Amino acid sequence: MPPRNKPSAPRPARPVTITAVIDPVAALASENLDDNLYLYDTNKAAGSSGFGTPGLHSRVRKGDTLLWNVIPLECETYVALADIEIDPKIAEPTRQVYPGTDIVFWTAEVKQDLAAPVPYRLSFLLGTVATPFTPTARPALTGPADEGKEGR
Repeated sequence: MPPRNKPSAPRPARPVTITAVIDPVAALASENLDDNLYLYDTNKAAGSSGFGTPGLHSRVRKGDTLLWNVIPLECETYVALADIEIDPKIAEPTRQVYPGTDIVFWTAEVKQDLAAPVPYRLSFLLGTVATPFTPTARPALTGPADEGKEGR
């Protein structure tokens, strides 16, 4: 007898961490962030794609909490996430600081399920350069995979 499909209960919202890994020395030397930015998230199992590229597509659902942070490959060179531009109907990122430190991260809640990818723009401060670096490639938030096919 074939196994019965369990009724799918809605899964609870979850945090999705998006980490930007940057080679600041190479980015400053070449004045090119696209070749020196590597994006990752914690949602590969749900269908995120483009890992290790500036064009990461993070799979999200309404109610998910997003957390963006940055890690420099050269720990002695200053790197910070300066801004996130995204459609405010989708998410409104807020700059936060870890208590007792000067380490910045950004958070937002996904306001609605997405029917199509929603690109967004990240800007970073590197070294002592006052003008933010913004890659030309755009990461995006994407909607959930077919719910009935998950877990197969």
